[in-house]
Amino acid sequence: MSDTEIIHILREYLWAGVWIASPMLITALVVGVFIGLFQALTSIQEMTITFVPKLIAILISFTLCANFAAQLMLSLFNNSIVDYISR
Repeated sequence: MSDTEIIHILREYLWAGVWIASPMLITALVVGVFIGLFQALTSIQEMTITFVPKLIAILISFTLCANFAAQLMLSLFNNSIVDYISR
């Protein structure tokens, strides 16, 4: 296996990591903005108000996207790693 093939595989897996992490990160961003607006409007500066809703939203997002992440990782493994092993 050459260096370019290894770099290609690493690039594919890095992009897969971006695709897998992005729904949870976007969820945390959106919930954080809404909670921040709520805190600014009500002048409540409590740290647990930001942490708990973000945690719940990220867990829901993870649960909804787990099948997508598993399918993406499985297809990447079958299409890239198994082909290189069988050579």
